[in-house]
Amino acid sequence: MKKWGIYDNMDKRKWRGLLSQLFIFSFFHSFILLATSCGADTNIRKGDAKFAIGEYYDAAVEYKKGYGRTSVKDKPKRGERAWKMAECYRRINFTAKAIGAYQNAVRYGYPDSMAVLRLAQMQHRNADYKNAAKNYEHFLDFIPNDERARRGLQSCVQSPLWKKKPTLYTIKKEPILNSRRADYCPVLYGDEWDQLYLSSCRPQAAGNETSGITGMKAGDLFLSKKDEKGKWQQPEAFESEVNSNYDEGACCFSPDGKTMYFTRCAHDPSYPRYAQIYTSQRSDASWSKPTLLEISRDTLSSYAHPAVSPDGQWLYFTSDMPGGMGGLDIWRISIIDGVLGGVENLGEPINTEGDEMFPVFRPNGDLYFSSDGHVGMGGLDLFIAKQDSTETWTIENMKVPMNSPGDDFGITFEGLHNRGFFSSNRGDARGWDHIYSFECPEVLQTVKGWVYEKDGYELPQGLVYMVGNDGTNLKLSVRGDGSFEQEIKPNVSYIFLGTCKGYLNHTEELRIDTSSVSNEYVLQFPLASATGPVLVRNVFYEFNSAELTPNSTQALDSLVDLLNENPNITIELASHCDYRGPDEYNERLSQRRAESVVNYLIEHGIAADRLTPVGYGESRPKIVGRKMAELNPFLAEGDTLTESFILKLENEERQEICNALNRRTEFRVLRTTYGLFDPIATKPEDSADKPEEEENP
Repeated sequence: MKKWGIYDNMDKRKWRGLLSQLFIFSFFHSFILLATSCGADTNIRKGDAKFAIGEYYDAAVEYKKGYGRTSVKDKPKRGERAWKMAECYRRINFTAKAIGAYQNAVRYGYPDSMAVLRLAQMQHRNADYKNAAKNYEHFLDFIPNDERARRGLQSCVQSPLWKKKPTLYTIKKEPILNSRRADYCPVLYGDEWDQLYLSSCRPQAAGNETSGITGMKAGDLFLSKKDEKGKWQQPEAFESEVNSNYDEGACCFSPDGKTMYFTRCAHDPSYPRYAQIYTSQRSDASWSKPTLLEISRDTLSSYAHPAVSPDGQWLYFTSDMPGGMGGLDIWRISIIDGVLGGVENLGEPINTEGDEMFPVFRPNGDLYFSSDGHVGMGGLDLFIAKQDSTETWTIENMKVPMNSPGDDFGITFEGLHNRGFFSSNRGDARGWDHIYSFECPEVLQTVKGWVYEKDGYELPQGLVYMVGNDGTNLKLSVRGDGSFEQEIKPNVSYIFLGTCKGYLNHTEELRIDTSSVSNEYVLQFPLASATGPVLVRNVFYEFNSAELTPNSTQALDSLVDLLNENPNITIELASHCDYRGPDEYNERLSQRRAESVVNYLIEHGIAADRLTPVGYGESRPKIVGRKMAELNPFLAEGDTLTESFILKLENEERQEICNALNRRTEFRVLRTTYGLFDPIATKPEDSADKPEEEENP
């Protein structure tokens, strides 16, 4: 055959050599293909092991290697491995890479229609609303009634409209608070909101290992403080056992600021990592060693993102525990007096089949959270949930600019004001989170009050009951400085009752008119001791007389108010003199003066059997308290101002100060049960003199 002629004329040795080379090439080609296939399988097995314990960053690296070593002709494997890689990228917020991987999964015919839905969600998160809508519609061809796809379609229509008409919020990325790694979940703290806790994966975090979950160091809690000019300082890891080599983040504080709740995710190379909630107690200026808060004995669920309700009675958190609505839900558990109650799912309309996370409360009871299950911009959006009088929740998206196509979450407020910080990964191709500040113009009417010991110091154990004629009925805890702050409404009459164990009550009233500007109204709650003598300031008598001067009226009227506010107490009204003058004369004069005060109180409506006047003369000199010692540095707490003590003072001015302190009017509580168990006297109108009522005919 002519076409074989070339071979007929070829040297047989050359021909055999050529055949040998072809055989060797074919052998090595087959060997390389086999080796590549085995290598790809090894990568996939490693990726599966990493994925199983939640190390998505490391799993993505292995899946990418395995995908690259898989033949383009092996479409089923290429599709499956692209899907696995995409699932990792989605979980670590590598949105652009996730889109490419999902597209490859669809292109290679991955059989699960979820690939189409995930592709739509990632395009939605990337603000590619046109293509996202097409893929949502494509997924609905597979599952026509899927709520996720329906909401996604609605979001793709709504999001561009929100972008065209932003809200009044202004936001700003905060360079001083951010690092070159992820920074998230800021929380304002302190009586003046001058401390900011945040979670960060910056190099200063504890430990040296890189997280297989994120590709960064495990997160720690950091603290930023304001300087004397009110400027935030560079965050630093605060000295506490709260931080460890594990992941710590998403903290919150009890209303009194004494308990910290935070999330910790421990590491185990053999098992999945389940987040748990820990608590730490504040003692002086430091935080105690954390202890695990055992919400449930279910060890296969995560518990994270704690938030305490304004009344301090409920702990809200995020979990994937059984009984939820799908994905991550927001739950709550009662924490009254440190005792945990039963767990409750918040249900609809807050929770969806998507993820609901990062609950946060404002003092007025509004709940803020993040979700990808409601109509939104893409990724996690910030939402406001408000309850009406029937405890029904209504949900509102915070819209643009608070929300973006990325993840927006972890908001914190500066007390009652609509300003603070939140975290977002918007515009970051790596999906890393950063801290933003926000503020919204507002007209806010507030009341700020202080609860403190009369002539003493703040009472951080105090409580203030706030009642308004609009139905307001609140119990307000005070902060470490004895203060509280609360929003008030115009044209509402409020009564505030300051209380503290071991002290008498004090009442204040407040009503304001409508205003076009923000105002803060200040109230004082000086509580008199129920166990020791209480000085009645500014009670004056005529010289060498028991007659009260007109200047005493204001002080005595305040005493009338106190007795009316505490109707179940009886008091001893005591008058004291200094050591000068005869003892008997001083006793008689002080007795008459005590009786003058009692007579004034009786004339102003106080029952006589609640009052006991006693004149002690000079027999009970003043004992110096801490506050008095601070005002008079030459005195020490515990000094007794006897005649001998005063005469030892060389300075006549100091002697006169001590004599003036001894000349005083005081009261002390004798009983706290007046009228509670006394028999009620029969009034004349209730006796036989009262005409009998006619019987009905």
